[in-house]
Amino acid sequence: MTRPPTAVQQRLIYAADPATGRLRGTDAQLAALVGRGLAFRHPRPPHDHFLTPAGHRIREGAGAETPPGASSGEAPDGSGGFAARVGGEVGAESGPARLQEVRGAWQGLLELRRMTNPDGAVDRPCGWERTQLVRAAALALEAAGHRPATGDAADGYRVRATPQPEAVAVHGPDPAALRASAATLEEAGWQVGEYTEPRTRARYLLASPRRR
Repeated sequence: MTRPPTAVQQRLIYAADPATGRLRGTDAQLAALVGRGLAFRHPRPPHDHFLTPAGHRIREGAGAETPPGASSGEAPDGSGGFAARVGGEVGAESGPARLQEVRGAWQGLLELRRMTNPDGAVDRPCGWERTQLVRAAALALEAAGHRPATGDAADGYRVRATPQPEAVAVHGPDPAALRASAATLEEAGWQVGEYTEPRTRARYLLASPRRR
């Protein structure tokens, strides 16, 4: 891509569904995003449009300026909207409204699996999750009721990127919480193994999206 997205295209990208990358816009607007490699049109009805990995990178600030009013503490769409909690957030709100957001995001992700996995399977991760490993694993955990760590406290899960391709590390406050996180991720279609950090001897999970 040689030119940055237009202002209209940036608005569409930033307004995409946080969990699935589903886009809304006119046929011409969506076709233009497809032409630039920032979106794709799903081959099955209703033929919705979704962000490609390149579109996701722009939405997260890697290839475009942050939209007006956004700050580093806001969600990727710059509007304070939904973002999966990876653990370590400070001052994150909780309660019924958050629970409803999380449940809606998880249902949206299951629908994306149904629409984009070749066989329509919802029991294993889809392409979007493989490009957003940390967010996808964190959403699975939060949607199942696991508590993310707050700030520097060791009171919940923490999902972190690793040097390994298609793998995230999940840390928990105690062995029981770690086992529960492993069970949730396995049920959500991830392959999970438990390991020991050589220096600290702390146990952690290494999780990868299952392909079959």
